[in-house]
Order: sequence, then C-alpha cells, then structure tokens
Amino acid sequence: MPHNSYYRSFLKFVTGLSNDRPADLADLLGRWDEPEMGPVPPVADEDFPEVCAFLDRWIEVVDATDETDRVRLLNALLAEAAAYPRITEHDGYSWHLHYQDDGMRLPAVLRGVTSVAAAQYLTSTSLHRLGRCAAAECRRAFVDFTRSGTQRYCTHACVNRDAVRRHRARRKEALSR
Repeated sequence: MPHNSYYRSFLKFVTGLSNDRPADLADLLGRWDEPEMGPVPPVADEDFPEVCAFLDRWIEVVDATDETDRVRLLNALLAEAAAYPRITEHDGYSWHLHYQDDGMRLPAVLRGVTSVAAAQYLTSTSLHRLGRCAAAECRRAFVDFTRSGTQRYCTHACVNRDAVRRHRARRKEALSR
C-alpha cells in the first residue's frame, strides 16, 4: 500500500486518543510523537473542543456496523478535510503527499490526515480493519495492522486475560459435572 510514512502513526494516535481521552490541550500535545508524525501543527486554545468532537466522529467510524455505513461516515470526514493534494518533503521525510494546506491548525490536520490515512488503508486492505476489543471488560478501539487482518483484541494482554477467563470457565464447568 502506498502511504505516507506517518499514516499508521496517525491512525494509532487518534485511536489511542479516542480510547484514553486527553484531559486538555496540554495533555494532547504531550502525546504528540514528532518523530513519527512530524511537527505539531499550529494550535490555539479553542482547538481542544474541536479535537474532542473529531474523536467522537472517529469512534463512529470505528463502531460502524457495516461497510456502507463506515464508508458514509469516512466520506463525510474526507469531504470536510478536502484540500488539494500536493507533493512535499519536510523534517527528514522523503517526498510524500500532503492533503492539507499550509498553516492548518491541529483539528483540521488530525481530521484530514486521519481520514485520508484510514481511507487509503481500509480500501487497500479491508474495510473491516477497525474494531473494538473482544474482551468484554475492555472494548477499546483498535486499527488492525496484522498481516492476516483477523485481530480481535486491542493488546496481547487482553488476548491472554480472555484466554485465562475462558480456560477457568471451562475448568469450572468440567469440575461441576
């Protein structure tokens, strides 16, 4: 899949923010990973509510129950993020496409880059690669970057906890017979 080197980072970042909401703008900026995602875009105090609203909309995309609904929601985000694509290089990154105008503030950059990254990734792999952890006590959102595209849990810790829970339930059932 052709992609900007930081697309995966943006998808992980936004999904992580959706799972563990930042308390405020300083918290959000403290989580920004410049080596992975490039420099922090321009930001203003009033940007935080707009970022939170975008995170709510991103979770709607993750939670969409079928492909048509997911595409409709993602297309709405893409329509708002539309800027002419252009080739650029900056901050040590090789030539790549940007889907944002210079000077765009943080909410617009998050919306634009995440939407384009998701659209490109999901259409080049499968539209089902967004989901919620199968562990009943967890339900964190994730982006499935596995080769097989069969991820069901957000982390290996949840895989292990759920396996132990299932094992103990089977063992208890067997002992009660």
